Amino acid sequence: MAGNIELLSSVLAAARAENRAALVGYLPAGFPTVDGGVRAITAMLDGGCDIVEVGLPHSDPVLDGPVIQTADDIALRGGIKITDVIRTVKEAHEITGAPVLCMTYWNPVDAYGPERFAADLAEAGGAGCILPDLPVEESEAWRKAAEQHGLATVFVVAPSSRDERLAKITAAGSGFVYAASLMGVTGTRESVGNEAQDLVRRTRAVTELPVCVGLGVSNAVQAAEVAAFADGVIVGSAFVKRLLDAPDPESGLAAVRALAGELAEGVRKRA
Repeated sequence: MAGNIELLSSVLAAARAENRAALVGYLPAGFPTVDGGVRAITAMLDGGCDIVEVGLPHSDPVLDGPVIQTADDIALRGGIKITDVIRTVKEAHEITGAPVLCMTYWNPVDAYGPERFAADLAEAGGAGCILPDLPVEESEAWRKAAEQHGLATVFVVAPSSRDERLAKITAAGSGFVYAASLMGVTGTRESVGNEAQDLVRRTRAVTELPVCVGLGVSNAVQAAEVAAFADGVIVGSAFVKRLLDAPDPESGLAAVRALAGELAEGVRKRA
């Protein structure tokens, strides 16, 4: 079975045709449990997410904030394995029909075997993989396996990336470009937004791929702000926090479904 990069591209294109940004949700696999995570991801997609990223929990998630680190820790203490991550992708896609990607640091993929990981992710109906810490220069083996199995390889760019670097990264990627705005201290949202907007502009100058922004968006107003200049709005911590704060599993599902609905309205408003 081939992966679903075509489905991913068609969903992003459909959002653009509707003159709006796509809403991309993120949740680590195995949080709060493997089955609970599948239900939560399904609720996010039912609520209004167009695409979802399933995180592969890592013991040292250096690029993630404390909220996602907490969720990763819960998943790891629950005994999460790569096979559970693949199963989460498979069930979420089968239930909803939506494109589902895996977001992971490189080390677990390297240990599992890049070809095996790509084959298993594609077999599960996955749309691709986001690899935030894999340098483009060291990515050829993965990219060949991903292309062979019909998977997108999504690389991450940041405001610190120079234009020549942006061109190199985006030329190697597929599916979309993940534009990560460097978050400052609390209260610097306006400058962070400006940085992200400039990054999207510079990235679009060197690629035809859609540019999706992960910006710490947590509500409909912020989603609309980012949707005004990006092809996709990526939301992770806000969904995780709704589950962490919920008094029971059913309340958590209702909370993430409601948040997805609010954010989906936001990306359709465009500030």
